[in-house]
Amino acid sequence: MTTTVPTPIDTDPAAATAGIQLRGVVKRYGAQVALRGLELEIRDGEFFCLLGPSGCGKTTTLNLIGGFVAPSEGEIWIRGQRIDTLPPHRRPVNTVFQSYALFPHMNVRDNVRFGLKMDRVPRADSTRRVDESLALVGLEDFGDRMPAQLSGGQQQRVAVARALVKRPAVLLLDEPLGALDLKLRQRLQIELAQIHRGVGTTFVYVTHDQEEAMSMADRIAVMNDGRVEQLGTPEEVYRRPSSRFVADFIGDSNFFSATVDGGIAALVDGSRVPCGAGSGGAVLMVRPEAIRIDAGGGSISGRVVQTSFLGSFVRVAVETAASEAPVIVAIHDEAAVPQVGDGVSLRWHAADGIVLEDRE
Repeated sequence: MTTTVPTPIDTDPAAATAGIQLRGVVKRYGAQVALRGLELEIRDGEFFCLLGPSGCGKTTTLNLIGGFVAPSEGEIWIRGQRIDTLPPHRRPVNTVFQSYALFPHMNVRDNVRFGLKMDRVPRADSTRRVDESLALVGLEDFGDRMPAQLSGGQQQRVAVARALVKRPAVLLLDEPLGALDLKLRQRLQIELAQIHRGVGTTFVYVTHDQEEAMSMADRIAVMNDGRVEQLGTPEEVYRRPSSRFVADFIGDSNFFSATVDGGIAALVDGSRVPCGAGSGGAVLMVRPEAIRIDAGGGSISGRVVQTSFLGSFVRVAVETAASEAPVIVAIHDEAAVPQVGDGVSLRWHAADGIVLEDRE
């Protein structure tokens, strides 16, 4: 008789306080490098977003944590246990996909119960846990319905309940709201954040939608070309971007080529404007809502070329010699909106002029 010796599981007590750690993770697909030595720590119980454009490595990172692909190099740890050597079914992880992946021939209750049934959880215990999960997502009265009788948002909530019923340490969400319309997506963003607060599970959420990430996440990792470009709270990433890429990807930005010295930036048209710390050649970034329009006496002179009413504010485009593209200004007081063709001056506070390295 042959005795099978189980594969030993690495443990690291020092890593137990971190929900997830990726240590020097590299992922190659042939000659293509999808992740480049990724170092990332996700805190236990936080709502963490991986944000970036298509091909940046965010979904690859999620798939590595879930065990759908294996790293080419590096290690992945969850709560002090190394898991990159474990198959997906042995990891304390569950995943919610954009496609819902519900069984069409099963009602809602049986869809949610399915994972517990596979784990041979006793019927009484599984019934209680299914009831708790359906209540958590607000579908306690929908247990007998079939998936085809539900809206897209309700189906996605069933998928979340099915993932949470197994009580994973980590819930992975791969653009789960991408197929929904804008208003439903915004409502479910609020609901997902509330569910997260209720269960305390670590959520790792992949999206390319910066507004979605900022509305839900405790912290955001902005990814670019297989690396984390910046990691921080939504406010930190928005107000203090570390690079032009981050500033351009998160929200609207105005960029000026500048030479910075002592809190003053000299622009290409000879204008001198206030800014934050920095020196030498740089790119100056100013958010549209930080810019004020004056009739005269401002730092930069220009001419209004377009105004657009966007509901909560008016976007004004101002053509200047200080930048290649028109400067975008967000105005919330409709009475202060200039007319197309008006000559205006632009100004802002020094703290709102963010100095970035002169690179893309």
